[in-house]
Amino acid sequence: MYNPKSHKAEEFICHQEILDTLEYAQKNKNNIEIVDKILEKARLKKGLTHREAAVLLDCDIPEKVEEIYALAREIKQDYYGNRIVLFAPLYLSNYCVNGCVYCPYHLKNKHIPRKKLTQEEIRQEVEALQDMGHKRLAIESGEDPVNNPIEYILDSIKTIYDVKHKNGSIRRVNVNIAATTVENYKKLHDAGIGTYILFQETYHKESYEKLHPTGPKHNYAYHTEAMDRAMEAGIDDVSLGVLFGLELYRYEFAGLLMHAEHLEAAFGVGPHAISVPRIKHADDIDPDAFDNGIDDDTFAKIVACIRIAAPYVGMIISTRESKECREKLLNLGVSQISGGSKTSVGGYFKPMPDSEDSSQFDVSDRRPLDEVIKWLMELGYLPSFCTSCYRQGRTGDRFMEICKSQQIHNFCQPNAIMTLKEYLEDYASDETKKLGNELISKEVELIENEKIKQVVKENLKKIEQGERDFKF
Repeated sequence: MYNPKSHKAEEFICHQEILDTLEYAQKNKNNIEIVDKILEKARLKKGLTHREAAVLLDCDIPEKVEEIYALAREIKQDYYGNRIVLFAPLYLSNYCVNGCVYCPYHLKNKHIPRKKLTQEEIRQEVEALQDMGHKRLAIESGEDPVNNPIEYILDSIKTIYDVKHKNGSIRRVNVNIAATTVENYKKLHDAGIGTYILFQETYHKESYEKLHPTGPKHNYAYHTEAMDRAMEAGIDDVSLGVLFGLELYRYEFAGLLMHAEHLEAAFGVGPHAISVPRIKHADDIDPDAFDNGIDDDTFAKIVACIRIAAPYVGMIISTRESKECREKLLNLGVSQISGGSKTSVGGYFKPMPDSEDSSQFDVSDRRPLDEVIKWLMELGYLPSFCTSCYRQGRTGDRFMEICKSQQIHNFCQPNAIMTLKEYLEDYASDETKKLGNELISKEVELIENEKIKQVVKENLKKIEQGERDFKF
């Protein structure tokens, strides 16, 4: 039985409920009366159910599809404005005991170089990332209880936070590691992590078990219920995601929204962010072997419908996607992107020869961070390196309260401006700095609260004089 409040995976991600949802969506996708009723509800900008959103995803009436895209753009602007948050992944280790058939880190792959960073190597990687201008990292690691125990992850987090290099510091470490115990999640919470990230890969249980034939990740329920354990441990900012291309996208779309609804129903707060990666070529992995791939237009519609269904959620697109694809999706709902990313263990400090490459997947957008920043500003976006919500205690339901009331602009806009100014002073090329200062002058005048505006202006002068890390 479907029960969004249940803590059992097969009850809050109910297979029959998804099948019924897909059938309902197909039956009503061109029912003007129902589609219009759903769009009317969506215009309230409070979200939709997974079943309502599935109807919009399937709808192929041209004028209604345009309404969906227009509404997604409007909601994105209302909740997140023109701000785009930047981050980078940091791969700590690619040792892994799982047999995931879509990932080159799988245990049977004997020709990929295996590597685990020492704490000194992590320090070197962090300094290289700081020299690029990054303030926010997402650490990644394969699942291996011998090589990558929780103690190694905790030591690595401490090392990252301890590195102060020139004007650089990492102010927020997000963690993307395998499903673990409540006890270990408490340790991560106490270590001061930002968001706990875990991709479901696929919500289809039968497909999940085939795609994960061996290793601890084979356990569908344990993996799917991981966010519940993280929440129980006090980690109130979690990030969901599926790997589109493994299973039929409509099924994944419904499952993803049902997972978000479950967290809201069971814990009173939904996911902080949703990632929407697509399967890509990698060592020993041919994406053509998976026959559920989606084209760019379908991908864009998925992003737009997630934005409408969950207006409050951050949406993340990584460098898996091309510049052109990311540009399109920024307009439809994406609020966070990676930049200058490396998906290999030890890829930032010292570029590796091809023979030693350990990338988890091919990167499509290979531009350096400065070029990405300049590109965003040319498109009219405000790049942000802000991490203040986490350090000011605005997480979980406290963050969602101000986000859902659309009051987050009062914090995020000034913080984005000040962190961009830091980047311009410390890392930007001359051309990017000129463009950025022009953008900042315009953005400051858009701050509605006069008191905040004056504080921002004063802080911008202090940043030019060498002071750092101002935040609201």
